[in-house]
Amino acid sequence: MIHDVAIIGAGIAGATLAAELVPDGRVLLLEAEDMPGYHATGRSAAFWSETYGGPAIQPLTSASRAAFDGGGFLSPMGSLHIGTAVDAAAIDDFVTAFADTDVVLERVDPATTVPGLREQWTLGVWEPSCAYIDVAALHAAALAVARRGGAVLATGAALLAAERRDGVWTLTTRAGAFQARILVDAAGAWADPVARLAGAAPIGIAPYRRTMVQLRTDPAAPDGLPMVADIGGRFYFKPEPGGRLWLSPHDEIPAEPGDAQPEELDVAVAIDRFEQVLDWRVAAVERRWAGLRSFAPDRRPVYGYDPTVAGFFWCAGQGGFGIQTAPAAAMVGAALLLGRAPDAAIGGIDLEQYSPARFEAKLQV
Repeated sequence: MIHDVAIIGAGIAGATLAAELVPDGRVLLLEAEDMPGYHATGRSAAFWSETYGGPAIQPLTSASRAAFDGGGFLSPMGSLHIGTAVDAAAIDDFVTAFADTDVVLERVDPATTVPGLREQWTLGVWEPSCAYIDVAALHAAALAVARRGGAVLATGAALLAAERRDGVWTLTTRAGAFQARILVDAAGAWADPVARLAGAAPIGIAPYRRTMVQLRTDPAAPDGLPMVADIGGRFYFKPEPGGRLWLSPHDEIPAEPGDAQPEELDVAVAIDRFEQVLDWRVAAVERRWAGLRSFAPDRRPVYGYDPTVAGFFWCAGQGGFGIQTAPAAAMVGAALLLGRAPDAAIGGIDLEQYSPARFEAKLQV
């Protein structure tokens, strides 16, 4: 069978794009691992924040809200952005950056929201719309829609070679050979290596390791605690069931594509930064893990046909915001891939800003 579209990668980017595309053709999902979502999707910090990723990403995040709400994938949490006196300018810049958007931000005294906050943390901005994401349910729902629409999922199907002749790609994988007219690179940290296999020049999409730990603290995190994020980007933590906390040092360590693992030094840095914020005792580190986030050089995602290799479509560079933007990103990808008018939910977004053509100098093979 010749599929209309083959998508490399069945994480959240590939799964949601497949769900968008199945009404219009035969879709194949090729996943290198034995189960979809093993890497970035399965290791997410699992929150939806309109400010995360900055003003360039906010339109995609906000446009995704209706799909999240419609599927019941969000639960209220709220986010408190905090700073010390030296962060006053950063706080001002943060609020100003979203002044012309519909994002609601309110300056508050952080001590009234977070018990045990050390006295130097005097500045706060409240973001009420921030919410938990049920990532597993979102990913499973997208795969289910794709399957019901006739999409074929092949796991253990790492791409080994890709050749295009007479308008058809022949894709050699560890699970066998497949054919498709359009090849979509939704391979996350492997986006550039996949491009090379297809004869396309790499954009420079670089993976970075991010560390997460689950803490048990004394006292336990109280009910109603929001996510707390340092305005300077040095940490964030969020409450989890049972009074636990998920904590990250907000690190971005350059890494090779692979099965990311946490480093003891990064775990220690996270705990040290946490102890500088709260007077709570860290009773135990119950879990630790790491994932890879992948960015294009300008830190905006890349959606669109490669300007030099026919039939090759980029869906990559989603950084740490790939899950919270997934519904809108899938609409963007489908509109560009099929050459159709954008869905109303993304009608106000300039799709050209995501084009791989902005890296055309890099893409000359």
